[in-house]
Order: sequence, then structure tokens, then C-alpha cells
Amino acid sequence: MFVKFKDAGGFEALVTGKTTDVQRIDVNERITGLERLNPTPRPTTSPFLEGRWNFEWFGSGSPGLVAARVIFERFPSTLATLSKMDLILKDGYAKVAAHLKLLSSIESKFVLSTRVSVEGPQRMKEEYVEGILESPTVVEETIPQQLKGAYSQALTTVQQLPVPIRDAVASGLRVPLSGTFQRLFMISYLDEEILIIRDTAGIPEVLTRLDTPSTSMAETNPEYES
Repeated sequence: MFVKFKDAGGFEALVTGKTTDVQRIDVNERITGLERLNPTPRPTTSPFLEGRWNFEWFGSGSPGLVAARVIFERFPSTLATLSKMDLILKDGYAKVAAHLKLLSSIESKFVLSTRVSVEGPQRMKEEYVEGILESPTVVEETIPQQLKGAYSQALTTVQQLPVPIRDAVASGLRVPLSGTFQRLFMISYLDEEILIIRDTAGIPEVLTRLDTPSTSMAETNPEYES
């Protein structure tokens, strides 16, 4: 399946809309085949669901694509790249982080926070809570020589701002989203390394685990069924 992801252009082609219909159907065939082997019939209560996950593939209605669109609507692709997206799921809340790089020197993140609740053995509801465009950090060693003067001037200007304004800039731009967006989705596959979910249109999202799952959790949680 992951070979097909690479054949389709990988993460970059996905977020920029450069995957073809043939590539998408090839990927979906592999996803469907894996879903038939789902080892976890009650994934919404599985201890393996929580943790940190990396987006490998996502669909038109996912928070991942929402984050990507926010970025690419504001910055031309020649200036901005979206290097990766990840998900942290813990205690009924989720955070999707889209990692952005501008001019190969300025790094920032757009973080979408959501509240998730169990609706059934496979079904969950997700409600958007807040979006945050974090204050950018600059990798000074990678700044092009012709831009270093402008960067120094901008840095001096920021340092001269009043403390309340400077603190607001440092904390990033927050957009409250409570009561605005929600969606239902089902978990069609879950094991210790791979998570597949589908929205109400049946569009899949595939994630791979970034952290190490605690296998002892399944042994100590009496409600877990595999």
C-alpha cells in the first residue's frame, strides 16, 4: 500500500492536488484490501487508538486537508511547502498539526484542535474547537544572503513593540471554531502501527504511528476487545 502512495507522488502530490484518478483508485484498492483484514472490531475503545500519528493519505473532508488548504490559499507554492502533518489523539481531544516552511528558512505550524467522542464500536464524532497559526521560527543559517538585511530589520521592529503586542505575536493567531464545524467518521482499520478512517462520503484517511504503543495497555484494560 505504501508503495502505491509513493507511486502517486507521496505527500507533496497529495496536498497540492497532483494525484491522478488512476493513482487514487490504485491506492483505494490497496486500502480496501487492508480493511478486510482489520484485527480490531471495536477500535473506538481500543487503547491503541490514542497516540501520535502521521498522515500518509487523506481525503477532501479531513482536518488534514483543511489545514493544507488554509496554508496554500495564503502562500504561493513557490514560497511555501507543507512538509508533513501529524495527529495527536488523547483523552477525547485531537490536534492536527500542519508543518509549514517558507523560503526554506521560516518554519511555522497550523494546529487544528478538535473534540472527539465515541458514537459506536467503529463510529466517532469530531467537533472543531480552535485553529492556531503559530508564530514562525527562523532558521538563521538557511536565510538567503539577500534577505538577511530585511530579516534583521524585521527582528529589530518586533523587539521594539510594546510587551502586550509582542506577547500576542509570539502566541500566534488563534481562531475559535467551537460550534462551527463537525463531522462523523468511522474507523475501518486499526492495529499497533496503522489507522484508517473514513468520513461519511467513504473517503479514507491513512495514518501511521509515530510513537511506540504500550502493548501492556491491552492486557490491563478489561474493556478492550481485539
